[in-house]
Amino acid sequence: MKLVVLGLSLSSSWGNGHATTFRALLSAFAARGHEVLFLERDVPWYADHRDLPDPEFCRLEYYASLHGLADWRDEIARADAVMVGSYVPEGIAVGAFVQEHAQGTTCYYDIDTPVTLARLERSDCDYLSRELIPGYDTYFSFSGGPSLERLEQEFGSPRARALYCSVDVSRYRPLDVPVRWDLTYLGTYSPDRQPTLDRLLLEPARRRPDLRFAVAGPQYPDGIDWPDNVERIEHLPPARHAEFYCASRFALNVTRADMIAAGWSPSVRIFEAAACATPIISDRWPGIETILRPPSEIILADSASEVIAALDLSAAQIGEAARAAVLEDHSSKRRAEQLEADLLFQIEESTVRKTCHSGEFV
Repeated sequence: MKLVVLGLSLSSSWGNGHATTFRALLSAFAARGHEVLFLERDVPWYADHRDLPDPEFCRLEYYASLHGLADWRDEIARADAVMVGSYVPEGIAVGAFVQEHAQGTTCYYDIDTPVTLARLERSDCDYLSRELIPGYDTYFSFSGGPSLERLEQEFGSPRARALYCSVDVSRYRPLDVPVRWDLTYLGTYSPDRQPTLDRLLLEPARRRPDLRFAVAGPQYPDGIDWPDNVERIEHLPPARHAEFYCASRFALNVTRADMIAAGWSPSVRIFEAAACATPIISDRWPGIETILRPPSEIILADSASEVIAALDLSAAQIGEAARAAVLEDHSSKRRAEQLEADLLFQIEESTVRKTCHSGEFV
Protein backbone atom coordinates (compact mmCIF):
# COMPACT_ATOMS: atom_id res chain seq x y z
CA MET A 1 0.00 0.00 0.00
CA LYS A 2 0.98 3.65 -0.21
CA LEU A 3 1.10 5.41 3.16
CA VAL A 4 1.48 9.17 3.58
CA VAL A 5 2.56 10.31 7.03
CA LEU A 6 2.40 13.88 8.31
CA GLY A 7 4.43 13.79 11.51
CA LEU A 8 6.31 16.11 13.83
CA SER A 9 9.73 15.07 12.57
CA LEU A 10 11.52 12.24 10.87
CA SER A 11 14.69 14.13 9.99
CA SER A 12 15.66 15.31 13.48
CA SER A 13 15.67 13.57 16.85
CA TRP A 14 16.68 16.79 18.60
CA GLY A 15 14.44 17.41 21.61
CA ASN A 16 11.74 14.92 20.62
CA GLY A 17 11.05 11.20 20.75
CA HIS A 18 8.87 11.20 17.65
CA ALA A 19 11.70 10.83 15.14
CA THR A 20 13.09 7.60 16.57
CA THR A 21 9.57 6.17 16.84
CA PHE A 22 8.74 6.95 13.21
CA ARG A 23 12.13 5.71 12.00
CA ALA A 24 11.75 2.31 13.65
CA LEU A 25 8.13 1.84 12.62
CA LEU A 26 8.32 3.12 9.06
CA SER A 27 11.58 1.39 8.14
CA ALA A 28 10.06 -1.93 9.21
CA PHE A 29 6.79 -1.07 7.43
CA ALA A 30 8.63 -0.24 4.20
CA ALA A 31 10.59 -3.48 4.49
CA ARG A 32 7.26 -5.28 4.15
CA GLY A 33 6.96 -3.88 0.62
CA HIS A 34 4.97 -0.71 1.24
CA GLU A 35 5.63 2.78 -0.11
CA VAL A 36 5.95 5.60 2.43
CA LEU A 37 5.95 9.37 1.94
CA PHE A 38 6.72 11.41 5.06
CA LEU A 39 5.73 15.08 5.02
CA GLU A 40 7.50 17.20 7.63
CA ARG A 41 6.94 20.85 8.46
CA ASP A 42 10.17 22.72 7.72
CA VAL A 43 10.99 24.49 10.98
CA PRO A 44 14.35 26.02 11.93
CA TRP A 45 14.89 24.16 15.22
CA TYR A 46 14.81 20.81 13.43
CA ALA A 47 16.48 22.06 10.25
CA ASP A 48 19.51 23.00 12.35
CA HIS A 49 19.73 19.53 13.96
CA ARG A 50 18.92 17.01 11.23
CA ASP A 51 20.54 13.63 11.87
CA LEU A 52 18.59 11.73 9.17
CA PRO A 53 18.06 14.14 6.26
CA ASP A 54 17.81 11.42 3.61
CA PRO A 55 16.25 8.18 4.92
CA GLU A 56 16.71 5.16 2.70
CA PHE A 57 13.41 3.53 3.68
CA CYS A 58 11.00 6.28 2.60
CA ARG A 59 10.62 9.52 0.71
CA LEU A 60 11.00 12.53 3.01
CA GLU A 61 9.67 15.90 1.85
CA TYR A 62 9.17 19.25 3.58
CA TYR A 63 6.43 21.87 3.44
CA ALA A 64 6.96 25.41 4.68
CA SER A 65 3.38 26.33 5.57
CA LEU A 66 -0.23 25.25 5.41
CA HIS A 67 -0.38 26.92 2.02
CA GLY A 68 2.59 24.79 0.95
CA LEU A 69 0.81 21.63 2.08
CA ALA A 70 -1.58 22.14 -0.83
CA ASP A 71 1.26 21.06 -3.14
CA TRP A 72 0.83 17.55 -1.72
CA ARG A 73 -2.95 17.38 -2.15
CA ASP A 74 -2.79 14.84 -4.98
CA GLU A 75 -0.36 12.56 -3.09
CA ILE A 76 -2.68 12.62 -0.08
CA ALA A 77 -5.72 11.95 -2.24
CA ARG A 78 -4.11 8.97 -4.01
CA ALA A 79 -2.72 7.30 -0.90
CA ASP A 80 -4.26 4.10 0.41
CA ALA A 81 -3.80 5.44 3.94
CA VAL A 82 -2.89 8.81 5.45
CA MET A 83 -1.55 9.17 8.98
CA VAL A 84 -1.36 12.41 10.96
CA GLY A 85 0.84 12.45 14.05
CA SER A 86 0.54 14.33 17.31
CA TYR A 87 2.28 17.66 17.92
CA VAL A 88 2.33 18.49 14.20
CA PRO A 89 2.49 22.30 13.88
CA GLU A 90 -1.00 23.66 13.17
CA GLY A 91 -2.16 20.07 13.46
CA ILE A 92 -5.84 20.96 13.63
CA ALA A 93 -5.71 22.63 10.23
CA VAL A 94 -3.48 19.85 8.88
CA GLY A 95 -5.96 17.23 10.10
CA ALA A 96 -8.90 19.07 8.54
CA PHE A 97 -6.98 19.26 5.24
CA VAL A 98 -6.27 15.54 5.30
CA GLN A 99 -9.85 14.60 6.15
CA GLU A 100 -11.10 16.81 3.34
CA HIS A 101 -8.80 15.50 0.61
CA ALA A 102 -7.83 11.92 1.52
CA GLN A 103 -9.76 9.31 -0.44
CA GLY A 104 -8.22 6.34 1.35
CA THR A 105 -8.38 5.49 5.03
CA THR A 106 -7.22 8.11 7.53
CA CYS A 107 -5.70 7.59 10.95
CA TYR A 108 -4.22 9.59 13.79
CA TYR A 109 -1.06 8.43 15.56
CA ASP A 110 -0.87 9.93 19.01
CA ILE A 111 2.62 9.55 20.45
CA ASP A 112 1.47 11.65 23.43
CA THR A 113 -2.01 10.28 24.21
CA PRO A 114 -2.27 11.11 27.95
CA VAL A 115 -0.93 14.62 27.34
CA THR A 116 -3.34 15.05 24.43
CA LEU A 117 -6.39 13.93 26.42
CA ALA A 118 -5.47 16.19 29.33
CA ARG A 119 -5.05 19.15 26.98
CA LEU A 120 -8.33 18.40 25.20
CA GLU A 121 -10.10 18.44 28.56
CA ARG A 122 -8.55 21.85 29.29
CA SER A 123 -9.40 23.07 25.76
CA ASP A 124 -5.79 24.13 25.17
CA CYS A 125 -4.68 21.53 22.60
CA ASP A 126 -3.36 23.26 19.48
CA TYR A 127 -2.62 20.14 17.40
CA LEU A 128 -5.90 18.19 17.73
CA SER A 129 -9.53 19.07 18.38
CA ARG A 130 -12.46 17.04 19.63
CA GLU A 131 -14.23 17.67 16.34
CA LEU A 132 -11.48 16.00 14.31
CA ILE A 133 -11.29 12.74 16.27
CA PRO A 134 -14.49 11.14 14.84
CA GLY A 135 -13.21 11.97 11.34
CA TYR A 136 -10.18 9.68 11.63
CA ASP A 137 -11.04 6.06 10.78
CA THR A 138 -8.57 4.78 13.38
CA TYR A 139 -6.94 6.46 16.36
CA PHE A 140 -3.60 4.79 17.02
CA SER A 141 -2.48 5.48 20.56
CA PHE A 142 0.83 5.26 22.40
CA SER A 143 -1.28 4.37 25.43
CA GLY A 144 -3.35 1.25 25.86
CA GLY A 145 -5.69 0.32 28.69
CA PRO A 146 -8.52 2.68 29.70
CA SER A 147 -7.35 5.44 27.33
CA LEU A 148 -8.67 3.45 24.36
CA GLU A 149 -12.12 3.20 25.88
CA ARG A 150 -12.09 6.94 26.63
CA LEU A 151 -11.15 7.75 23.05
CA GLU A 152 -14.11 5.80 21.72
CA GLN A 153 -16.74 6.60 24.35
CA GLU A 154 -15.87 10.17 25.35
CA PHE A 155 -14.22 11.52 22.22
CA GLY A 156 -16.09 9.64 19.51
CA SER A 157 -13.29 7.74 17.81
CA PRO A 158 -14.76 5.05 15.53
CA ARG A 159 -11.83 2.76 16.34
CA ALA A 160 -9.06 3.26 18.92
CA ARG A 161 -6.12 0.87 18.94
CA ALA A 162 -2.90 0.75 20.93
CA LEU A 163 0.19 1.16 18.77
CA TYR A 164 3.03 1.30 21.25
CA CYS A 165 6.44 2.56 20.34
CA SER A 166 8.98 -0.06 19.33
CA VAL A 167 12.68 -0.62 18.77
CA ASP A 168 14.77 -1.46 15.75
CA VAL A 169 16.64 -4.48 17.10
CA SER A 170 19.23 -4.29 14.33
CA ARG A 171 20.36 -0.95 15.77
CA TYR A 172 19.74 -1.59 19.47
CA ARG A 173 21.57 -4.69 20.61
CA PRO A 174 24.28 -5.66 23.11
CA LEU A 175 27.65 -4.16 22.21
CA ASP A 176 31.07 -5.01 23.55
CA VAL A 177 31.96 -1.63 25.04
CA PRO A 178 33.51 -0.70 28.40
CA VAL A 179 31.05 0.10 31.19
CA ARG A 180 31.42 3.80 32.07
CA TRP A 181 28.42 4.49 34.32
CA ASP A 182 26.43 2.75 37.04
CA LEU A 183 23.13 4.47 36.22
CA THR A 184 22.12 6.64 33.26
CA TYR A 185 19.07 8.50 32.02
CA LEU A 186 18.37 9.47 28.42
CA GLY A 187 15.63 12.03 27.81
CA THR A 188 14.78 15.64 27.02
CA TYR A 189 14.15 17.89 30.02
CA SER A 190 10.55 18.00 31.19
CA PRO A 191 9.40 19.91 34.29
CA ASP A 192 7.06 17.13 35.39
CA ARG A 193 9.77 14.47 35.03
CA GLN A 194 12.46 16.43 36.85
CA PRO A 195 11.29 15.71 40.44
CA THR A 196 11.45 11.97 39.70
CA LEU A 197 14.87 12.35 38.08
CA ASP A 198 16.00 14.25 41.18
CA ARG A 199 14.71 11.51 43.48
CA LEU A 200 15.82 8.45 41.51
CA LEU A 201 19.13 9.60 40.04
CA LEU A 202 20.50 12.84 41.47
CA GLU A 203 19.84 11.92 45.10
CA PRO A 204 21.43 8.46 44.72
CA ALA A 205 24.40 10.19 43.09
CA ARG A 206 24.76 12.49 46.11
CA ARG A 207 24.58 9.57 48.52
CA ARG A 208 26.98 7.40 46.53
CA PRO A 209 29.89 9.55 45.33
CA ASP A 210 31.76 6.34 44.58
CA LEU A 211 29.34 5.55 41.72
CA ARG A 212 29.14 7.13 38.29
CA PHE A 213 26.01 8.54 36.65
CA ALA A 214 25.07 10.29 33.40
CA VAL A 215 22.09 12.28 32.09
CA ALA A 216 21.85 12.75 28.31
CA GLY A 217 19.38 15.06 26.61
CA PRO A 218 18.80 18.71 25.70
CA GLN A 219 16.93 21.67 27.21
CA TYR A 220 17.88 21.20 30.88
CA PRO A 221 17.90 24.62 32.61
CA ASP A 222 21.10 26.10 33.94
CA GLY A 223 19.91 26.15 37.55
CA ILE A 224 20.01 22.39 38.15
CA ASP A 225 22.56 21.36 40.80
CA TRP A 226 24.34 18.43 39.15
CA PRO A 227 26.46 16.35 41.54
CA ASP A 228 30.11 16.01 40.53
CA ASN A 229 29.68 12.32 39.69
CA VAL A 230 26.85 13.00 37.18
CA GLU A 231 28.09 13.51 33.64
CA ARG A 232 25.94 15.74 31.43
CA ILE A 233 25.60 15.03 27.70
CA GLU A 234 23.67 17.79 25.93
CA HIS A 235 22.48 15.78 22.96
CA LEU A 236 22.97 12.14 22.05
CA PRO A 237 21.99 11.27 18.45
CA PRO A 238 20.20 7.95 17.93
CA ALA A 239 23.29 6.44 16.30
CA ARG A 240 24.98 6.58 19.73
CA HIS A 241 22.05 5.40 21.88
CA ALA A 242 22.94 1.71 21.86
CA GLU A 243 26.54 2.41 22.86
CA PHE A 244 25.28 4.66 25.67
CA TYR A 245 22.98 1.96 27.06
CA CYS A 246 25.62 -0.74 26.75
CA ALA A 247 28.09 1.44 28.65
CA SER A 248 25.57 1.63 31.54
CA ARG A 249 25.17 -0.98 34.28
CA PHE A 250 21.56 0.23 34.71
CA ALA A 251 19.27 2.57 32.77
CA LEU A 252 16.64 4.71 34.47
CA ASN A 253 13.14 5.14 33.05
CA VAL A 254 11.23 8.26 34.13
CA THR A 255 7.62 8.79 33.05
CA ARG A 256 5.67 12.02 32.56
CA ALA A 257 2.90 12.72 35.08
CA ASP A 258 0.04 12.50 32.57
CA MET A 259 1.33 9.14 31.36
CA ILE A 260 1.64 7.80 34.90
CA ALA A 261 -1.97 8.83 35.53
CA ALA A 262 -3.19 7.16 32.33
CA GLY A 263 -1.00 4.07 32.66
CA TRP A 264 -0.21 1.61 29.88
CA SER A 265 2.19 4.16 28.32
CA PRO A 266 5.64 2.63 27.81
CA SER A 267 8.45 4.94 26.74
CA VAL A 268 10.58 4.10 23.73
CA ARG A 269 13.56 4.32 26.09
CA ILE A 270 12.34 1.18 27.89
CA PHE A 271 12.42 -0.81 24.67
CA GLU A 272 15.75 0.63 23.55
CA ALA A 273 17.52 -0.12 26.83
CA ALA A 274 15.95 -3.57 27.06
CA ALA A 275 16.99 -4.43 23.51
CA CYS A 276 20.56 -3.66 24.58
CA ALA A 277 20.10 -6.05 27.56
CA THR A 278 20.71 -3.16 29.97
CA PRO A 279 18.78 -3.69 33.25
CA ILE A 280 16.14 -1.00 33.77
CA ILE A 281 15.11 0.78 36.97
CA SER A 282 11.75 2.49 36.50
CA ASP A 283 9.16 4.55 38.31
CA ARG A 284 5.76 2.88 38.72
CA TRP A 285 2.63 3.22 36.59
CA PRO A 286 -0.45 1.09 35.95
CA GLY A 287 0.08 -1.49 33.24
CA ILE A 288 3.87 -1.61 33.35
CA GLU A 289 3.68 -5.31 34.20
CA THR A 290 1.99 -5.94 30.81
CA ILE A 291 5.15 -4.64 29.12
CA LEU A 292 7.93 -6.03 31.33
CA ARG A 293 7.35 -8.14 34.43
CA PRO A 294 8.86 -6.90 37.70
CA PRO A 295 11.17 -7.92 39.25
CA SER A 296 12.39 -10.53 36.74
CA GLU A 297 12.45 -8.19 33.69
CA ILE A 298 12.46 -4.70 35.25
CA ILE A 299 13.13 -3.16 38.68
CA LEU A 300 10.57 -0.70 40.08
CA ALA A 301 11.69 1.96 42.55
CA ASP A 302 9.98 4.73 44.48
CA SER A 303 12.89 6.18 46.43
CA ALA A 304 16.60 6.90 46.30
CA SER A 305 17.20 4.13 48.83
CA GLU A 306 15.51 1.57 46.56
CA VAL A 307 17.61 2.72 43.62
CA ILE A 308 20.81 2.43 45.65
CA ALA A 309 19.81 -1.08 46.75
CA ALA A 310 19.21 -2.03 43.10
CA LEU A 311 22.61 -0.66 42.07
CA ASP A 312 24.25 -3.10 44.47
CA LEU A 313 22.67 -6.04 42.61
CA SER A 314 24.21 -8.15 39.90
CA ALA A 315 21.34 -7.81 37.44
CA ALA A 316 22.61 -9.15 34.12
CA GLN A 317 19.86 -11.78 34.08
CA ILE A 318 17.22 -9.05 34.37
CA GLY A 319 18.61 -7.30 31.31
CA GLU A 320 18.67 -10.54 29.33
CA ALA A 321 15.08 -11.36 30.31
CA ALA A 322 13.94 -7.87 29.29
CA ARG A 323 15.70 -8.21 25.94
CA ALA A 324 13.95 -11.52 25.27
CA ALA A 325 10.56 -9.96 26.07
CA VAL A 326 11.16 -6.98 23.79
CA LEU A 327 12.39 -9.15 20.91
CA GLU A 328 9.21 -11.20 21.23
CA ASP A 329 6.62 -8.42 21.47
CA HIS A 330 8.04 -4.94 20.90
CA SER A 331 10.38 -4.98 17.92
CA SER A 332 9.73 -2.58 15.05
CA LYS A 333 9.07 -5.61 12.83
CA ARG A 334 6.28 -6.77 15.15
CA ARG A 335 4.83 -3.26 15.35
CA ALA A 336 4.89 -2.85 11.55
CA GLU A 337 3.00 -6.12 11.21
CA GLN A 338 0.37 -4.73 13.56
CA LEU A 339 0.10 -1.44 11.67
CA GLU A 340 -0.21 -3.27 8.35
CA ALA A 341 -2.98 -5.53 9.65
CA ASP A 342 -4.93 -2.62 11.15
CA LEU A 343 -4.64 -0.49 8.00
CA LEU A 344 -5.59 -3.37 5.69
CA PHE A 345 -8.62 -4.11 7.85
CA GLN A 346 -9.68 -0.47 7.66
CA ILE A 347 -9.08 -0.29 3.90
CA GLU A 348 -11.13 -3.43 3.29
CA GLU A 349 -13.91 -2.22 5.56
CA SER A 350 -13.99 1.13 3.74
CA THR A 351 -14.13 -0.64 0.38
CA VAL A 352 -17.10 -2.71 1.54
CA ARG A 353 -18.92 0.41 2.77
CA LYS A 354 -18.34 2.22 -0.52
CA THR A 355 -19.46 -0.83 -2.54
CA CYS A 356 -22.64 -1.18 -0.49
CA HIS A 357 -23.30 2.54 -0.81
CA SER A 358 -22.97 2.31 -4.62
CA GLY A 359 -25.69 -0.36 -4.67
CA GLU A 360 -23.62 -3.23 -6.00
CA PHE A 361 -24.75 -5.49 -3.14
CA VAL A 362 -28.39 -4.56 -3.45
